[in-house]
Amino acid sequence: MAHAPDAERLYLSCQPGVLRYLTRLVGNSDTARDLAQETFLRATRASAPRDEPAQRAWVFRIARNLALNHLRDASRQASHASEPTVPAGKSATQETSLVVREALAQLSDLDREVFLLRESAGLNYGEIAEACGITEEAVRARLQRTRQALRILLAGTLAEERTRGIRFSGRNTE
Repeated sequence: MAHAPDAERLYLSCQPGVLRYLTRLVGNSDTARDLAQETFLRATRASAPRDEPAQRAWVFRIARNLALNHLRDASRQASHASEPTVPAGKSATQETSLVVREALAQLSDLDREVFLLRESAGLNYGEIAEACGITEEAVRARLQRTRQALRILLAGTLAEERTRGIRFSGRNTE
């Protein structure tokens, strides 16, 4: 078994970001916790890069690959998914979270991953490039394009919700 440099330090520095990233990517906190646990288990069993910045990107690459495998397996098992709906009585925060999740789902896989690695996990452009196997310039371009697409998607969805009457705490606001 290869020795990972200071596994505890690596875990403490990366775990919160890995968990946030995986939760956003897979949409389920229990699954994200399982994937995060598997990420660090694999990290302790593998030979980590020697320099510290590369270690962080390496951990996120492991997390990303595990999440992609999970999502691929889940999509094979799932029949045609119906559009998610917001059950009556959900809070505004829950509704907003659902709207954001739906907007993120409309992005390409790589654009979504790059965005979540930046915004949920807090990785810098170099770390994202390393984790995704793309250049820093590609990361910059994808982030710019993704942010613009999300603005458009969210503006359209929120405008649509306003015309239908968003439900807060089970009450219709029309």
